Amino acid sequence: MPDALPGEVFDSHCHLDIMVGDRRASSGDPVGLAAQAANSTVESILEAAKSVGVTRLVTVGYDLPSSRWNAEAAAGHADVYAAVAIHPNEAHASTPEVLAEIEDLARRPYVRAVGETGLDYFRDRASHDDQQASFRAHIEIAKRTGKALVIHDRDAHDDVLSVLADEGAPDVVIFHSFSGDAELAKRCSAAGYFMSFSGPVTYKNAGYLREAAQVAPVELMLVETDAPYLPPVPHRGMPNAPYLIPLTLRCLAEVKGADVRDLAAAITANGETAFGAW
Repeated sequence: MPDALPGEVFDSHCHLDIMVGDRRASSGDPVGLAAQAANSTVESILEAAKSVGVTRLVTVGYDLPSSRWNAEAAAGHADVYAAVAIHPNEAHASTPEVLAEIEDLARRPYVRAVGETGLDYFRDRASHDDQQASFRAHIEIAKRTGKALVIHDRDAHDDVLSVLADEGAPDVVIFHSFSGDAELAKRCSAAGYFMSFSGPVTYKNAGYLREAAQVAPVELMLVETDAPYLPPVPHRGMPNAPYLIPLTLRCLAEVKGADVRDLAAAITANGETAFGAW
């Protein structure tokens, strides 16, 4: 266990359904972390997280079954919110009927975001046209429901920003597991988009992420795990979990030259701006 934080913070993006073994990520699990992680309960995950100061979390859908599951988990746990969507790798499944149910789920009180949606040109499991059509549909759902938009952006920075500009972004946009450089961070900052930093910011070969974190305004920063994926150093190759947030947060504080308590408080306040009061 990492040392407990001196103040409270929250995990802005994880996948509880995968961690407890009720679902497997249909978007792929190349290193088998889902199978390794699937020995927990929601209660045990929350308990471990709270023991180090991570008091709340947002659990995120990537297809219709996972979105249903996460919406129910949020309804049943006071310290959990949910996001619902069809992942860009599953964009072929974004039929009108499926999208209608995603919108119905998004209207539930404990579902506070539409996501993760966006574009993934790295895995390329769906055509770019299908991904962009699905992304545009999710943007409209976020605007109609008044919920935050959680973006998956992998090797598609320019097109993601272009689609947002073309459609008109919702009031709250969050770049999940921010993967760009300082220039992208400046573009997101200018647009008022939140940037959520995850475990890779701690990786030796990810200096570009630390440079992005340096220029990102504190008032637009969030922190996440993407658990059970993207664990911070020294846990690479192992399942991630919300209790590891302190490692990423302390790295961000060092990069920003900020006090850990102050950064945690700022990120917590940002979370309420993005997702609403708990």
